[in-house]
Amino acid sequence: MAGTVTSPAPRRGEPGWIMSGEMAEQPEVLRRLLTEGAPQIRETARLIAARKPRFVLLSARGTSDHAALYAKYLIEVELGLPCGLTSMSTTTAYGATPHLEDVLLITVSQSGGSPDLGASAAAAAEAGAITLAVTNNPDSPLAEIAQFHIDLLAGPEKALPATKTYTAELMALYLFVMGLRDDDGSAAAVVPDLAARVLERGEEVRHLAGRYRFAERMVITSRGYGYPTAKEAALKLMETSYIPALAYSGADLLHGPLAMVDNISPVIAIVTQGRGGRALQPVLDRLRGRGADLVVVGPAAQVEAASGGFALPTDRVPEALQPLLEILPLQKLAYEVAIARGQDPDAPRALSKVTETR
Repeated sequence: MAGTVTSPAPRRGEPGWIMSGEMAEQPEVLRRLLTEGAPQIRETARLIAARKPRFVLLSARGTSDHAALYAKYLIEVELGLPCGLTSMSTTTAYGATPHLEDVLLITVSQSGGSPDLGASAAAAAEAGAITLAVTNNPDSPLAEIAQFHIDLLAGPEKALPATKTYTAELMALYLFVMGLRDDDGSAAAVVPDLAARVLERGEEVRHLAGRYRFAERMVITSRGYGYPTAKEAALKLMETSYIPALAYSGADLLHGPLAMVDNISPVIAIVTQGRGGRALQPVLDRLRGRGADLVVVGPAAQVEAASGGFALPTDRVPEALQPLLEILPLQKLAYEVAIARGQDPDAPRALSKVTETR
């Protein structure tokens, strides 16, 4: 099939070689979570479900914040539990004393090393919360503070832009939330092989990246389960190629920001196959009406209706699992645009792997 031939990966020491290698590891990381990690995740979910939390709070920063937002959709849609994102500064900066009896606090962090995440989790435990840490480091301060821990099993991640830990977070959170409702999460078994198929199509992404080499800004939009993907894609573009990328829920885009979109504005729409995609359809119609340079990541029919994009193998994949596939071409797009603009995506300027916010 056209577009399945991939150029050789960068050699060791070349710009982007670490990020490229870590993106390629994702199917294996997902398989590992489904085999080695799933039993422990299900047991953790069983123990927490027995305590009958009445509310869920999610705490995270950066890329992990987008994984937490994904979990918010899962928890509200699949469990019907009220769920919110924490404002950590209310406890770490303002010293507020929350009342969190019977509340589940899930803290998501690749490194588990940011001081404010640990301090917030400790304060929540003192306030009566059930605390769960989801990290890629079982020996991290956060893992030690939390009552429960889920290991992402992603192996060391050395590139500054997080890729394999993000998709591992999505998979781990999916398995955990399914476990809370006594579902074994077996629907996720198809994801690693589909992810490998998507990642093989590097030439398609490289061709698409040519459209954005000289972009001065970008808009990325979605609805429902795709919205966290939009936010993560925007972050990846900003931190690797320094393009100002604005992520909006499709509903929010219509409430004002649509005015900045014109016929030279590059817009990427992430269209899930399901209710979120149907809810986004009026936004797509408005964008086409404004003559936007619209690219779609999603089902083939939506890509054909746009001015290009990347078709995903989403048939028979539950909508809640599609974000694990949606982000893959967008990670590669950020990588390819950075390379085309002469940047090294392994080492974005002014960033460090562990950001110690307080």
